[in-house]
Amino acid sequence: MFRPCIDLHAGQVKQIVGSTLESDTLKTNFTSPHTSAWFANLFKKHNLKNGHVIMLGPGNKQAALKALNSYPSGLQIGGGITDINCFSFLNAGASHVIITSWLFPDLEFSLDRVKTISKMVGKDKLVIDLSCKKIQDEYFVATNRWKTITSTKLTKNLILQLEKYCAELLIHAVDVEGKCQGIDLNLITKLASWGEQPITYAGGAKSLKDLELTHGIGKGRIHLTIGSALDIFGGNGITFQKAVAFNEKIKKSGT
Repeated sequence: MFRPCIDLHAGQVKQIVGSTLESDTLKTNFTSPHTSAWFANLFKKHNLKNGHVIMLGPGNKQAALKALNSYPSGLQIGGGITDINCFSFLNAGASHVIITSWLFPDLEFSLDRVKTISKMVGKDKLVIDLSCKKIQDEYFVATNRWKTITSTKLTKNLILQLEKYCAELLIHAVDVEGKCQGIDLNLITKLASWGEQPITYAGGAKSLKDLELTHGIGKGRIHLTIGSALDIFGGNGITFQKAVAFNEKIKKSGT
């Protein structure tokens, strides 16, 4: 299934090459003339649920809140979410909170923090972000807007462990994110064979074929976020209408 997104940078809706986010050569693929609320209303109109709103750095809270207010219980929120601010976003209308960096105090993964936040907000309101970078033939979780690579390896055991405490997982393939050069099929294949919870994969999608591949490999459990390739974000790889039509086709067929 296609999952929409609203990436916020400096208060604007943008598509950015993730690997350049914290560098001196930030690469922005697209800056939208539309507000976050405009996109939220578009997704609401087409009944696209559980898209993610990601706050990339400071200065994005108000834009994020406008999106959540426009589509109550329809959007997830991530980017700097902690035990202190999580309820403010849930109360503002977020369907789920997405958490990564807070789970890695001193860059070490903390299962205790996973259990704490899961108990606080409820398993059904929690999405754990395991966005990762490939090192040789393995994937390691990246935090702090993907600039810090932790020692935590993405494995089947980790997925199975975390599924006990969250509703789903969000995984950006940092190496290909924003490049529109194709999805990481190796990573998607691994994810499809690990666990049972829904997973939203993001990174590199460039065409309808990528959506079809992800759905097929993932047997309906792996969802795909399409950003820079989508026409509403300045791309020419796939139209928003075709992505919506794909979802409707899957719903009707039940596959």
